Amino acid sequence: QEFVTVLVRDPRTQKEDSWHSYIDYEIFIHTNSICFTRKTSCVRRRFREFVWLRQRLQSNAALIQLPELPSKTPFFNMNNPHHVDHRRQGLQEFLEKVLQDALLLSDSRLHLFLQTQLSPEDMEACVSGQTKYSVAEAIHKFASLNRRFPIEDEEGKKGENSVEPDSESSSSGLRPSDDSISCGCKASPASEES
Repeated sequence: QEFVTVLVRDPRTQKEDSWHSYIDYEIFIHTNSICFTRKTSCVRRRFREFVWLRQRLQSNAALIQLPELPSKTPFFNMNNPHHVDHRRQGLQEFLEKVLQDALLLSDSRLHLFLQTQLSPEDMEACVSGQTKYSVAEAIHKFASLNRRFPIEDEEGKKGENSVEPDSESSSSGLRPSDDSISCGCKASPASEES
């Protein structure tokens, strides 16, 4: 029987510049589903990338009512563990519901979001055929560059590099950006999230 396990965990504060910070989250996937190129993966994503993903999924599946993301509140305090964990739980629930829908599972953007560290701009370029690599090649290349686990039937796990969706440098290469952050993917769920 097919299964997809998704965990959103390990919130980390990242410095954007001397004035701005944000929190990103580790997304760990373990599956035996034929829909996935890699059976285990680990990437880091920030809230605005989830917002981008939801918008793209909605535009491609207009008749489906997508689950909501946790609300973006002006009172969100990344130093408040309750706020951070509440958001983490909301992001995990969002992904769990998305991954139960066969139509949404057919969207290449979802797979690039979950199994590479490409920026939204690079994901769009890849999906629209404007890159030298296919979606599957992007996922395989990311896995081989960021292997953190033993090889399991050719399925490597990947560390993540945080890529800013609003970064001005959009490359068609598969290397992570200079400000990328490697995530320590672990097999056990973490209780913290944001």
